Amino acid sequence: MVTVENLHKKFNKNVVLSGIDLNINEGGIFAVLGPNGSGKTTLIKTILGMVIPNKGAITVLGKNIKHNSEYRSKIDYLPQIANFPSNLKVKELIKMIKDLRGNTNEDVRLIKLFNLEPFLNKKLGNLSGGTKQKVNIVLTFMFDSPLIILDEPTTGLDPISLIRLKELIQTEKAKGKTLIITSHIMSFVEEVSDEIVFILEGEIYFKGTINELKTKTNQPDFEHAIASILIDNHA
Repeated sequence: MVTVENLHKKFNKNVVLSGIDLNINEGGIFAVLGPNGSGKTTLIKTILGMVIPNKGAITVLGKNIKHNSEYRSKIDYLPQIANFPSNLKVKELIKMIKDLRGNTNEDVRLIKLFNLEPFLNKKLGNLSGGTKQKVNIVLTFMFDSPLIILDEPTTGLDPISLIRLKELIQTEKAKGKTLIITSHIMSFVEEVSDEIVFILEGEIYFKGTINELKTKTNQPDFEHAIASILIDNHA
């Protein structure tokens, strides 16, 4: 599904990715974890073609993404921060995205699922952060792409919306889709992910299941396993 080979990226003198090799198979939920500044968002953005690496190759759905933008239509992407035009109404934004990407009726179900009907005629600039995130989720899940990338999808969500998001993620997984998720919420990661990729200082420190990580770090639970990695690398 996604193959990354010897990926390097630096911004000026700041090395962000340092020779990353990663293979993500088709089907399942993969969490990309790491402390702030570890390179996980840069990795996501290179897969999306939003950041050009200095060196290395990326293949998505069997095709090298260099000089190829068509593959992006097969990805649904939820950005960490939704920068919507503040003067647009919610329903206008949804219509605009449908006009750009193709028609779908899935938005009707998702709007109801996240209780967004009262906000459809409101301007995006007047919405709370949590409501904007729900709009963000609707825009991401209303299309039927084989690869879904979610960058910090739980930000600002109330408990009921978080449950709905988890259900959505599991429904998409059941369809055989591949989901790549970044999150700082360890309980969420533990609940939804099949495998984790832990990035530290631009390199992959660990790839495998949460149980394998607990065994490797000799820790009783996931949060302590992650903490032990960070402590060991700052010792």
